[in-house]
Amino acid sequence: MILSTVELNGFRNFKSAFVNLKDKSLIIGANDVGKTNLIWALRLLLDKGLSEYDIEPRDSDFYAYEETHNFKIKLRFENVTDECVVSKLKGVISDDAKLILMYEGICDPVTKSKSYKLFAGPSDDGLEEIQERYYRKVLNLRYISCRRDFHTYINKEKHNLLYLAKENRTGEQVAADDQLIGEISTSLTTIDSKIPQLTFVANATDIINAELKKLSLHHSRQDIVFNAGTSDIDNFIDDVSISSKKDGKSLLIGGDGRLNQVYLSLWAARNEISEANIQEVSLICIEEPEAHLHPHQQRKLSEYLSSSIHSQVIITSHSPQIASEYSPNSIVRLVDRGAGTYAASNGCSEIIEKAFNDFGYRMSIIPAEAFFADAVLLVEGPSEELFYKTLSRQLNIDTDRLNISILMVDGVGFKTFIKILKSLEIKWVARTDHDTFKIPQKEKYRYAGVQRLISFYRANGMADNVLDDLLATHEANLSGFSLPAPQSAKDAVNVLVPELIKHNLYLSNIDLEDDLYNSPIKTALDEFHCNNTDEDEKVVDVVGRMKKKKAVFMYEFLKQHKDSLKQLENEQVAVPLKRCEEIVKGYHEANRATV
Repeated sequence: MILSTVELNGFRNFKSAFVNLKDKSLIIGANDVGKTNLIWALRLLLDKGLSEYDIEPRDSDFYAYEETHNFKIKLRFENVTDECVVSKLKGVISDDAKLILMYEGICDPVTKSKSYKLFAGPSDDGLEEIQERYYRKVLNLRYISCRRDFHTYINKEKHNLLYLAKENRTGEQVAADDQLIGEISTSLTTIDSKIPQLTFVANATDIINAELKKLSLHHSRQDIVFNAGTSDIDNFIDDVSISSKKDGKSLLIGGDGRLNQVYLSLWAARNEISEANIQEVSLICIEEPEAHLHPHQQRKLSEYLSSSIHSQVIITSHSPQIASEYSPNSIVRLVDRGAGTYAASNGCSEIIEKAFNDFGYRMSIIPAEAFFADAVLLVEGPSEELFYKTLSRQLNIDTDRLNISILMVDGVGFKTFIKILKSLEIKWVARTDHDTFKIPQKEKYRYAGVQRLISFYRANGMADNVLDDLLATHEANLSGFSLPAPQSAKDAVNVLVPELIKHNLYLSNIDLEDDLYNSPIKTALDEFHCNNTDEDEKVVDVVGRMKKKKAVFMYEFLKQHKDSLKQLENEQVAVPLKRCEEIVKGYHEANRATV
């Protein structure tokens, strides 16, 4: 069975949200967007670790931005065929194996007293109130918080793992263990008898008994001894510790990263044993499993958790490395546009999967960091990416602070990126070259750069009656002309480009190289060219060399003359980057105004 959807109405920062889930789902989003709130909604209905007091509604559970007196959390399950669940929940599962559980929080508008109701049923119309979460014995949630107490948990889970492993032995293993335990017990008894014979132990024993007898005559009746207690075989086994071993020597497990891996491995191992023997269905929720791990281990951990935990798993994360390991239609991106948090494309969605089809499914082609961005600047190739990343620093546009990603589309194309960003509801800005291409087998030409922007406008499903009317009048003039271009073609560019800019679609004057050479940094480009060109190459023009070597030229130039980019502050080439900054700042201003 699987938890297929979560519906939240009026709960915390979710005004109205519908979230589709998969067997393995990754929840991403900005800080404070509501990832933990979504998990808490699941826990209210399913977590065995929460008491009746814990699930009582609180003021903070009601919708944060409007006064409301109730909220609802509705969980929909599909393929409910597990015998343990079916036998326990007879009458509330539909004929097509569906189940709905619902929690309703209520606040009396007069007395402000709070209460809740629980419901179960085969459909929305068939929900009936139930008195308790009786189903948790067979249908529940196991939760790992992002605030993990490594040492306490590892010590506790060590005992649980040993107990479960002990319970699952065969008869032969039990007999072999009993024989070995007998041998160990004999050895431990010998150890207990010898420890008091150690000189320093005996001396310490005499000292403490002498002091105690000075305090009270009562202490003369019996002596205090140092007892190792090792002969109690059960306590001895319970006290075994988990340590690291190298070259035959035991070492104390060190950093939090290693402890986190031990923690999750113990947890996964215990659940794997439990699932094989206990009649229940458990949903697994893990917050930020990447804590304290370097990127390679984050990716490996994601793979490990997916393969080692056979239940439905929901993970929240801020890690691009973990995101890169997930199927695209298994990603839930939570978004807040100022009217409450919701899931882009309603969570795990075929829309997102189709958007990735042009990548041949390899998500790693698009840097996963973009999934966490508030705005993305799409540019042509590596030289543009180098340029804009350097320009951002010179213009004091802190892309990391603003959560802006700069991505090149080289080899893939703008449209594929646009479809993906649209499906995840990530704002984007595009800048492309003002190309003029020859039409194959004709002595005619077309303004390919402008046509490209128009295709982006349409691919993104934008709606603009003014632009649509202008396209109906002028678009045909962008193609089929002879050079030099007629005035009608030039007029079409002059009319359409300003309207396309309103949709964050930007066109170079020519291309990046020509635009930079025709800007205030021309002197710096000439100086670099002269100082870094062999004598027999002096005749090569700067723009020609820039286009020939592209990223190599750009890298070397920026390394020596990055400070010159400050002169581009008010130039057209900087506008797309500034637009990304405006989008992010405007988004946060709108959110503050809403709050």
